[in-house]
Amino acid sequence: MSASVTPLRPKRRCPECSKPSDRGSFPFCSQRCKAVDLNRWLSGSYVIAGSADDAQSPGDEDDGR
Repeated sequence: MSASVTPLRPKRRCPECSKPSDRGSFPFCSQRCKAVDLNRWLSGSYVIAGSADDAQSPGDEDDGR
C-alpha cells in the first residue's frame, strides 16, 4: 500500500527568475531573488495605484471640528 502525500501549497516558480521556488525563501528560489524584489519595492519600482481620493496633502486633514 502506497500513500500519496498532498503538498500544503502548490509548486510555484520564482517571480524574479522563474526557477522552482525554495521552501526557505518562498515564493522565491533564493535569498538573492528575495532581496532583489525587496529592493524594487523600496526604490519605488513597484507601485500600487490608488484613487485620487486617497492622496491628501497634510493641510487637508479634517479634525472633526
